[in-house]
Amino acid sequence: MQILDGYCQTITRVNRWLAIAASSLVFIMVAVISYEVVARYFFDAPTIWALELSTLLLGPYFLLAGPYFLHTAGHVNVDILYSKLSPRIAAIADTGIYAVIVVISCILIYQSIPIAQNSIDSGETSFSSWNPAIWPVKTLIPVAFILLLLQSIAELFTAIQRISVREEAGV
Repeated sequence: MQILDGYCQTITRVNRWLAIAASSLVFIMVAVISYEVVARYFFDAPTIWALELSTLLLGPYFLLAGPYFLHTAGHVNVDILYSKLSPRIAAIADTGIYAVIVVISCILIYQSIPIAQNSIDSGETSFSSWNPAIWPVKTLIPVAFILLLLQSIAELFTAIQRISVREEAGV
């Protein structure tokens, strides 16, 4: 059981660190968009790169923060029903939900690896006038789904432990 607890703590710690690091991208996006607004409306000199850079930064922000939000229950949840469940039934429901996330994550990893590999092999760019490389962002897609898979496995173990604790306590 110690090994599972260590795994859960380690993957959650890694995903927390990545979410914090990815959150710093918001400050860069705000600065870039602010620069674009000032350049466009005050100096009548719009950029060719600001909107695209913001979009390219939003992808890693979204992808790398997602697995940690799974741990913190930061995603949308139907609390009206969930809050009425007993702790044991809630843990059983969580077990089913996390098992589904594990399966979906595996499918998305399987589907996204060839896309990322193709993007790397071709040195894919955006085809805009700025034309930045987008293969680094596409490479993050399977990485993020692997992190989501690892976090969902950790949450699955935690939910199973909650069921076991409730059963041992006679609840």
